[in-house]
Amino acid sequence: MYKIGEFIIYGNNGVCEVIDVGSINISGINKDKIYYTLKQIYENGSIFAPIDTRVFMRGVITYEEAQQLIERIPFIKEVECSEKNGKLLENYYKKFLESHECIDLLSIISSIYDKKDNAINSGKKLGQIDEKFMKIATGLIHDEFSVALGIPREEVQTYINEKIKEIKKNRVI
Repeated sequence: MYKIGEFIIYGNNGVCEVIDVGSINISGINKDKIYYTLKQIYENGSIFAPIDTRVFMRGVITYEEAQQLIERIPFIKEVECSEKNGKLLENYYKKFLESHECIDLLSIISSIYDKKDNAINSGKKLGQIDEKFMKIATGLIHDEFSVALGIPREEVQTYINEKIKEIKKNRVI
């Protein structure tokens, strides 16, 4: 069970803070059931989730885990998907999102960046489905890294880029 004040990942809603744990006083809701009251960190609104929900929940990664993931970014293998069928491509990306693992989100981001570079070099644009999943994966990573690293979400990409430059510089020496 999560405690009040903890930060968790709740489904694809991103980072939420546990505000309360207990029954809720809303008409039509079972008063005997225990709920988490979650406040989305980067979106407006609250979520009332039964503690026995089937929606995925896990604690936010630690500072150390975020650092380790950032160090792995230059070496992440892109997930190859040359699928042209929109529905199949969407299902392919959804499988990675459903794991709720940062490494899978980083794999999606890396793969789509590569796809985007290839498209630009060929004088084309990135497809809408790729753009959609790039936005989702990037948003989820930036939200979680922001909390884990203790920096504003707007600074996460710059922080990651600087760390990657350091890593590459140190590996050359």
